[in-house]
Amino acid sequence: MPAGSPEVLKTAILFGADAVYIGGDLYSLRAKAKNFSQKDITESVQYCHERGRKLYVTVNITAHNEDLEGVKQYLEFLNTAGPDGLIISDPGVFMLAKENAPDLELHVSTQANNVNYLTFRFWYEQGAKRAVSARELSIGEIKELREKIPEDMEIESFVHGAMCISYSGRCLLSNYLAGRDANMGECTHPCRWKYYLTEETRPGEYMPVEENERGTYIFNSKDLCMVDHIPEMVEAGIDSFKVEGRMKTALYVATVTRAYRAAIDDYFEDPEKYRKNIPVYLEEIAKCTNRRFTTGFFFGKPSAESQVYENSTYVKEYVYYGTVEKAEKIADRTVCRFEQKNKFCVGDTLEVLAHGRIEPEFVKVISICDDEGNEMMSCPHASQMINVTFEGNISGGDLLRGYNPSGK
Repeated sequence: MPAGSPEVLKTAILFGADAVYIGGDLYSLRAKAKNFSQKDITESVQYCHERGRKLYVTVNITAHNEDLEGVKQYLEFLNTAGPDGLIISDPGVFMLAKENAPDLELHVSTQANNVNYLTFRFWYEQGAKRAVSARELSIGEIKELREKIPEDMEIESFVHGAMCISYSGRCLLSNYLAGRDANMGECTHPCRWKYYLTEETRPGEYMPVEENERGTYIFNSKDLCMVDHIPEMVEAGIDSFKVEGRMKTALYVATVTRAYRAAIDDYFEDPEKYRKNIPVYLEEIAKCTNRRFTTGFFFGKPSAESQVYENSTYVKEYVYYGTVEKAEKIADRTVCRFEQKNKFCVGDTLEVLAHGRIEPEFVKVISICDDEGNEMMSCPHASQMINVTFEGNISGGDLLRGYNPSGK
């Protein structure tokens, strides 16, 4: 699972991720995420290892000459911090990692365009333990990879999240249109912008590429979702399922982690149980922000149906109220302390996103108090620490959300 901050990392672990991948302040392709300081990385490694989970750090920029000395020093730090592996796309950075982080596993990023078994073999001979398959590969191609690469080389594949419109994410649109380089972690996502066609001698006359008075979003892919295809991915030989989203919220990460954790566990327990519960996984996945869903390239090249033409906004029918820090059970009620993220009121019913189970649960708000003990009928101030008495069961670490189709 992805994590853009220590808070989200802890959420991913709590809700069932076997491993989390993060980026540091530098040399990662999500410069606008909160990211992790060196102190955060050291503490996060310890947090994951104490719980028997793994932590991978992305060092996946396309490095220029001026970056190399800084990358070298950063790799030396990472070797000391001790994550379980580094995710790298640039051959030069890979060489530096072999020299300056010799104690760490090296994984090859999807940005390296890993589309054939000879490429996988090449990276294996360089010392890579794992490579992330390009998103342009089908299930059949991945299965052939598995058959033709060394048994101890691992295949990781993206199974969920936003789909980059450019080949293996190597995009120049942002650099060209906004002066911010996607391959250096500064993408402005121009693939989500609205486009018209104009004729050179008729400035100001906008002709939609498709017949639509609002324009068209010609690069705007639906999101990838493979939660209902776990058997096919296992049978193809994929070792690690990867979810996109280091810019995503704790609510998104908790929702997706919980759904895939349940799906994977159910499948290995009993394939029939998994098949029966597919509607449950899909219903849960649909509750997180999305641009509708597609299976990407897994079952053939995407068609026009894999695009969203009318807008670039997310479907966002659920709002995040907060993550419970402390919960104290008193009779049939629970007093919880947490930082509220969106407004709710006394008398409202909130949904509990509980770790360890996927079945929906609900609690009713009985009272709200601030830290001074003042009672409030609602909590309109974002990021305020509040103490809330609920009717119903809720535990520390659980998330609270609510249905809000307006998205406001």
